Amino acid sequence: MDFILSNILPLLVLAPVVGMLLVLLAPADQPRLIKWGSIAFSLIPLALSIVMWAGYNQAQAGFQFEQQATWFPQINSSFHVGVDGISIPLIVLCALLTPLSMLMSLSIQKGVKAFFALFFLLEAAVIGCFVSLDLILFFLFFEFSLVPMFFLINQWGGLNKRYASFKFILYTMAASLGMLLAIQVVGLASKSFDIVYLFSPAGRPFTGANQVNLLVQNPDIWKGVAFFAFGLAFALKLPIWPFHTWLPDAHTEAPTGGSMMLAGILLKLGGYGFLRLVIPLFPDAAAQFAPVLAVLAFVSIVLGAFAAWGQNDFKKLVAYSSINHMGFVALGVASAALYFGGKAVTGLDANIAASGAVFQMVTHGLSSAAMFALVGVVYERSHTRDLTKYGGLWSIMPLYGGILLFCSIGSLGLPGLSGFVSEFMVTRGAWPAFTLLTILSMAGLLVTGIYILKALQKVLHGPLGEEWRHHRLPDINIPEILAVAPLMVAMLVLGIYPSLVLNLINVGVVRLFQ
Repeated sequence: MDFILSNILPLLVLAPVVGMLLVLLAPADQPRLIKWGSIAFSLIPLALSIVMWAGYNQAQAGFQFEQQATWFPQINSSFHVGVDGISIPLIVLCALLTPLSMLMSLSIQKGVKAFFALFFLLEAAVIGCFVSLDLILFFLFFEFSLVPMFFLINQWGGLNKRYASFKFILYTMAASLGMLLAIQVVGLASKSFDIVYLFSPAGRPFTGANQVNLLVQNPDIWKGVAFFAFGLAFALKLPIWPFHTWLPDAHTEAPTGGSMMLAGILLKLGGYGFLRLVIPLFPDAAAQFAPVLAVLAFVSIVLGAFAAWGQNDFKKLVAYSSINHMGFVALGVASAALYFGGKAVTGLDANIAASGAVFQMVTHGLSSAAMFALVGVVYERSHTRDLTKYGGLWSIMPLYGGILLFCSIGSLGLPGLSGFVSEFMVTRGAWPAFTLLTILSMAGLLVTGIYILKALQKVLHGPLGEEWRHHRLPDINIPEILAVAPLMVAMLVLGIYPSLVLNLINVGVVRLFQ
């Protein structure tokens, strides 16, 4: 156990890579073995993530389980990994969603080896982002996470999969190029890419004697370039309006398991990037830009809700709801940014807002993955996502109806479930900083209730659709229940006992503020 704990982070990254290799070596004529073997092996990273969580000392400040090895000395970059209270919940979430997404992918018939191998590669890349404490290492994992998702959409997606996959990769890679420029600028300014060093007074970019001649002459210009390049990359990944247009297409065309991973964990790289890199590295610029980010968050909350309300495609409705919910993450980040810049926000309010933003990433990962899974369940049976063609399914799929009701009200933010806690914390923390915007954002919560109720009414209630009277749809099956049940349990447990995760998150947020 000591060996595992001392090497837990490399093991977390390498375990999915081993799983990918095993899948590629498996006989292609044994698809059932590949599917269930992949699901079984994906429980190893999940177990390692739980061991890491249990071994984390919340009384100890700073990053833990750190490991550092020189790998690119010419530019002073190293393989440096570590975790804190912000990254651990997201790592556990990623490790949980991977086997559940695989369970929802048992119907895949073509390219089974490649499909499940890409899932393992995606998991390794995302976990790598969350453990990276070097900017170059973070960028490499960030870019790797794009590749498997592109192929999952491009090869196993819907009718417009080519368009959606290329739109996804072009948007995100364009933003990544800007982030690479920003990383280079920070490296030139501080002569290091080590995140822990950059957080220190000696290593803070654009200050002191660490600048090279180019940056000494125009430090404010280069600081602005780096800040906006980082900010744009993570705003597009989150995504917030008006950088969101790639998301509905990617979600709609992706296979069910891919949508679960995209909404459940990939979007969280945007919020994580703001809290891990943008605000600590550029506190003054982040504080000045915070009102703009808050306005964009408000627009995302409200317009995302109205866009979801206007959809008759079940999957697009859930996709636009992600923009609505991730707007609360952006609002919490904006509130925290004001504190870093010395603006009139108390540490308590900023702490609540930032902790709420991280918790919102976790709770949205649970509810959105569950909703996309349930959309996939009914689509597999009916081969349509048109809400106007459903109707009355509760009468023939009662178990599915009950599960959909629970997950829908979890996405709605009903008190007693985790979504309520996270959204309450964000609005409470943002209230002193952006009172008017917080009030106006409540319109988004109202419309959220409307589009959730619309989906429930169209799918479950009313007269049974004419087609389903003659073609009875089977109820949700055991593997599908197993894919959704852990998410439901997590939503309920974190709604009743949120401190199970919030205490951990708070440790990381307090450390961030210090």
